[in-house]
Amino acid sequence: MDGFGSDFSAGGAGGKVDAGALMEQVKVQIAVANAQELLQKMTDKCFKKCIGKPGSSLDNSEQKCIAMCMDRYMDAWNTVSRTYNSRLQRERARM
Repeated sequence: MDGFGSDFSAGGAGGKVDAGALMEQVKVQIAVANAQELLQKMTDKCFKKCIGKPGSSLDNSEQKCIAMCMDRYMDAWNTVSRTYNSRLQRERARM
């Protein structure tokens, strides 16, 4: 056996892979990876922008900067994501 049949079978006959269930698993894994990448990039960018001297705690201005930076980053990401998805839908409709 190739090692995939029993791990990814979703109750199909003879251990066959259920393509729909497999696609859903892949979509979930991609969504999780995208969320992790978003969080990592947001953390890196906002830390570099807002934290001058790392210490044991954040002062009020650093806390406000981090909060505002993360809000702006998420707003921008959501705008880009919505625009990209609508463009994909328009392209699919043309086909």
